[in-house]
Amino acid sequence: MDLLYANDKPGRYPKSYWASVAMPLAPFPPLKGTVKADICVVGAGFTGLSSALHLAEAGYKVVLLEAQRVGFGASGRNGGQVGSGQRVEQDELEKMVGESKAHALWGLGEASKECVRGLISKHSIDCDWRDGVLHAELKPKNLHHSVAYAEMLQTRYGYDAISALDGDAIRQHIGSEAYCGGTLDMGAGHLNPQKYVLGLARAAQKAGVEIYEGSKALSHDGAHVRTEQGHVVADFLILAGNGYMGGLSKPVARRVMPINNFIVATEPLGEELANSLIPQDVAVADSKFVVNYFKRSADHRMVFGGGESYGYKFPTNIAAKAQKPMLEIFPQLARAKIDYAWGGTLAITMNRMPNFARLAPNVLSASGYSGHGVAMASLAGEILAETIQGTAERFDLFSSTKPPRFPGGPALKTPLLALAMSYYALRDRL
Repeated sequence: MDLLYANDKPGRYPKSYWASVAMPLAPFPPLKGTVKADICVVGAGFTGLSSALHLAEAGYKVVLLEAQRVGFGASGRNGGQVGSGQRVEQDELEKMVGESKAHALWGLGEASKECVRGLISKHSIDCDWRDGVLHAELKPKNLHHSVAYAEMLQTRYGYDAISALDGDAIRQHIGSEAYCGGTLDMGAGHLNPQKYVLGLARAAQKAGVEIYEGSKALSHDGAHVRTEQGHVVADFLILAGNGYMGGLSKPVARRVMPINNFIVATEPLGEELANSLIPQDVAVADSKFVVNYFKRSADHRMVFGGGESYGYKFPTNIAAKAQKPMLEIFPQLARAKIDYAWGGTLAITMNRMPNFARLAPNVLSASGYSGHGVAMASLAGEILAETIQGTAERFDLFSSTKPPRFPGGPALKTPLLALAMSYYALRDRL
C-alpha cells in the first residue's frame, strides 16, 4: 500500500483546519528531464525543507522533490506542539544510553526548540506561536512520576521552565475533571504547523532551492534519483520522507513504522468558552499511550487529536474517531459542531528515538520522530546540512541511538501495528 495516495488525492492537501487558515503556495512544477545539483532532497516536510534551506543558504545548489505538495504529510497535519527534550523522557534515556549521552541528547532537544524559534524569527514566519505545553496525568498512581520528573529536570538538568501541578493547580489550566495533576513546561510551545511548514517552503524558495511537486522518487542509485518524468544527478542525497517513505529505502523501512492519527477542530466556540477550557492558552498532551493532544486555535476553536487506528486506511468517519476522546475530556463540548476532521501519517521507531542513518557515504536519512517531529525534524534538517558540510558530531550522536528493527519485516507491519494498537488501547482503558 502506497501511503502517499492511500488516503489522499494526488496534489491536494487534506481538508484540515490548519490548511484552511494558511496562506497557500502556488503549485511547483513536476520535474521533467535531467537536472544536476549538489544535493537532492526527497520529501518537502520539516526535515527536507529545513535541510534544503540550510544547505542553500550555505551556497549549495539544492533540488527538492515532493511526491504530493509541499507540507502535504505529517508536517502540515500534526498537533503543532514543540516539546522539550527527546520523545523518551530523560530518566529512561539515561537507562538506555547512559547519563553522559542522555545529557548531550537533552542539549539537542533544547537546540531543537531554538531551531524552530530561530527559523520563525529569521524568516518572519507568522504561525501563531504560543509558549507552554502541559503534560496531563490521568491516573493518581502515576502522578508521582510526573512530579519527580519535573524535579529531576530542575535539579540535574538545570531546567527551571518546568513545574509540577497538583489536582487543584491543573484545573486552573484545563477545564476538565479528567486529570489529577501533571507538569507545565513554559520553555516549550506550540504553533500552526501548516503555516510553519509553508513558511519554511517560502524561505527555501527564496534561498534558491529548486522545488518540484508531483515528483515521486521511484528509485535511487547513490545520489542519483529517478522520478516518473525526470532524473536528478547529485553529489549527495537526503531521504526525508518519514512515514511516507514507502519502499524507497529498505534499511530505513526496517526501523521506521508509519502510523495514523486523527484530529478534529470544532466550530469557533467564542472567547469565553474557549478560555474556560484552556485558560492560559497552552497546548496539552496527556498520559495515555494513544495520546490525546489538544489546544485552542487562534480563532477560539478546540483542536483535538486522538483515537487509535488499526490499519493504514483512514476510517470512514474520522470525526467520530477523534471526537469520542475529546468528549471524554470535555463533555461540555457535546453540542459543539465539528467543522474539520482529518488524518495523517507519522512514523515511530521501536525505541522512540529518531532514526538518523548514513545509508552510503553520500546518502543520509532522518525519520521516525515518534510524535516529536515539529522541533526534532526542524533540527534534523540543520544537522543533515552540517553533516554534508563535514561536521558530523551531532549526526553521530543521534545515529548511536539507532532504533532496533521491527520484527518480521514489511509483511508483518500492518498486523503488528494492529496488535500493538489494540493492546495499548486496552491498557489505556483499564
